[in-house]
Amino acid sequence: MSRWRCPTLLVFVAWLLLSPTAALAALPTEETPRVPLAYSLQEFREAVRAGGPGKDGIPSIDRPRFHSAAEARLAPDDLVIGLYLGGEARAYPQRILVWHEIVNDTVDGRPVSITYCPLTGSALGFHRGDAELGVSGRLVNSNLVMYDRTTGSEVPQMLGVAIDGPLAGRGLEELRLVWTTWDAWKTRHPDTRVLSRETGHVRNYRHDPYGSYAPLRGYYRPQSARLFPVMTESRRLPPKASVLGFRTIQGAAAVTREALRREAVIELAVGDSHYTVISDADLATGWVFHNPRRVEIRVDDLTFGPAGVSGGGTEALGPIHAFEAMWFAWAAFYPDTLLYGAAEDVP
Repeated sequence: MSRWRCPTLLVFVAWLLLSPTAALAALPTEETPRVPLAYSLQEFREAVRAGGPGKDGIPSIDRPRFHSAAEARLAPDDLVIGLYLGGEARAYPQRILVWHEIVNDTVDGRPVSITYCPLTGSALGFHRGDAELGVSGRLVNSNLVMYDRTTGSEVPQMLGVAIDGPLAGRGLEELRLVWTTWDAWKTRHPDTRVLSRETGHVRNYRHDPYGSYAPLRGYYRPQSARLFPVMTESRRLPPKASVLGFRTIQGAAAVTREALRREAVIELAVGDSHYTVISDADLATGWVFHNPRRVEIRVDDLTFGPAGVSGGGTEALGPIHAFEAMWFAWAAFYPDTLLYGAAEDVP
């Protein structure tokens, strides 16, 4: 080795070890995913399909701008994806995300990715470190496959586990998002900031290319057909029926919207443990807790605030991440799921 090459190599290695950029670039992951894997990583990879636009053909928003609730040009029944983190509330309008699917944001000083898949009606948040997530242009079970721009690893959004690349087999760190109306979110979070239409891209944010949620029409109708094949089919609910789902290493469970509207508290056994779902009628969602000792929930003592539900016996329970999705996609990723609230379950 020549005399000048050795110092150069040492300098490069030192940069890799000491550079803050290199040290922070990795996407935060967990070695053991906290979700049940119904298929091998190879089976997931074989199920990947091209979704139309290529890699980054659907551009993520990487420099989001926000304005106040008073400046938001939203109708009361417009859908938003809400995040409350570290005392900060943000609303990401569905009519913007349908064109971009990912927002790489920073909230309370923490880098996060807000992700939305219009084909499966699912919104999930992830911690991202200094990495960014992008839209790969590929799908599994009709669901958005994200990619990590640092390593190139690919992650189906609803799985939250990398199926390809250097991070394969590792789980992402998830954040709870709330899928609700603008009116409901603004009422719960009057100081919320709202994602601006000034995204740096030219899109018609008054138009949803898939249809409409208010009124319900087009691709979003519960009985309408999906566009891409899935790994497992279930006919227990209409394909696009919305469910609130959660999963742990022991299994998965889904609750229908109708059940959440009908019952204040739902008790479920998943695997060898017990979980409690508390309906949040104002936001039209639910909060899930691990409740292995089957603590009785005192409904009259529950309080619903910016961070969710508290009181009424929830103090000693552990929160479980949950999110809304279309039934066909939930059943495809989690075919052994417990389903609560289907027609045959109604007394």
